Amino acid sequence: MPRLRIRRATYPRPALVLADTPRPDCEQCPGEGGWNRDHGDYETGEYAGTEWDPCTCWNEQRCWTLLPLPRRPCSRTTAADPWATSDEPPF
Repeated sequence: MPRLRIRRATYPRPALVLADTPRPDCEQCPGEGGWNRDHGDYETGEYAGTEWDPCTCWNEQRCWTLLPLPRRPCSRTTAADPWATSDEPPF
């Protein structure tokens, strides 16, 4: 049974979503949802990066959009400065 929480998503557009969370009593990942795995280059033995291995106690992709949120206004025009894009003086 999924454990659900509300969170804010940013892609593909801002929204509040209902998302699955890891089981806190999971024996494999102790509630973290997975673990990091470091690996090295086969030929040189040097550090080559870290990969995330998700646990089977949850699904990162399981989420449902509850409420789409409005996009932020363009940075050029703000409510504090309505004349930001105009060539006319404010008086």
